[in-house]
Amino acid sequence: MTKIRVAVVGYGNVGRGVLAALKNNPDMEAVGVISRNPERVRKTFSGLPVMALADTDAWLEALRPDVAILCGGSKDDLPQQGPALCAKVNTVDSFDNHSRIPEYFKAMDAAASASGHVAVISTGWDPGIFSMERVVANAFIPGSRAYGFYGLGEAGGLSMGHSDALRTIPGVKDARQYTHAVSSAIEKVRAGENPEFSAGDMHTRECFVVLEDGADPEAVAQTIRTMPGYFAPYQTEIHFVTQEFLNEKCAGFPHDGLVVAAGVTGKGNPARIEYRCQWASNPEATANVLVAHARAVYRLAGEGKAGAFTILDIPPAYFSCHDRDTLLSSFM
Repeated sequence: MTKIRVAVVGYGNVGRGVLAALKNNPDMEAVGVISRNPERVRKTFSGLPVMALADTDAWLEALRPDVAILCGGSKDDLPQQGPALCAKVNTVDSFDNHSRIPEYFKAMDAAASASGHVAVISTGWDPGIFSMERVVANAFIPGSRAYGFYGLGEAGGLSMGHSDALRTIPGVKDARQYTHAVSSAIEKVRAGENPEFSAGDMHTRECFVVLEDGADPEAVAQTIRTMPGYFAPYQTEIHFVTQEFLNEKCAGFPHDGLVVAAGVTGKGNPARIEYRCQWASNPEATANVLVAHARAVYRLAGEGKAGAFTILDIPPAYFSCHDRDTLLSSFM
């Protein structure tokens, strides 16, 4: 079997999850880890080449990846790394700032189209799986609205993108952000009301923040509450805690979510579609979806496709390692 060669760009929680996920996909193999700080990575990781992100031409020539999975953050990393790298290699990423996806898509499409590469953007479980479920639910119940809710349990769900955004704030040493769904909003949707929600009507945010020595907590809190695209529209609760408290309370990365749409069919009969997922590890959830999309990237590139794509553009069979006969006999 000719295996799909994958370079893992970034060695944070998602990058480590991708390396674990690749081991469960027999048609794929990791060929190297790319990092801004390869020396730091080498202290805790071995078994594959670890190369510097800045030396793009060198690691592309040495590793010859079919696909690079970009595991950086959406706030600062991917807007820079994405267009630069998809100009040189096929890529897949999990850019998750919903409000900026159209802008990011245009930048990635321009760079990938000009270079003849494939770039699949904004995949994971949301955006990603839930994006597809929203489109499907709306199509199957015309006139309905499909809503996404996250953090359904009492503890909420840990958001990696929002946590990463917190850690970019000057004065923040470490941080975690938990999303909480507003249960009354879910019930309005289930009742078929198709309500007009603002972002803050559906979720609240809870932040646990460790400050650098000498940082001004009021200034940090103001920066958090006014951060566009992440916290500005939401009721946000902020806790300033010690590193020890954060390590103990926020040791895991659980998250879950629900897409729900309700309406009526042709004769006015009530109808509802729901899709639920629960993940004990949010970064590993995103990593598994990224790896499946890397397979789709490889297949699209093999067909001579170029430009940017999302999960909405890709046939589901392209994500699977199974052949068509198996899909028809076992999955239909």
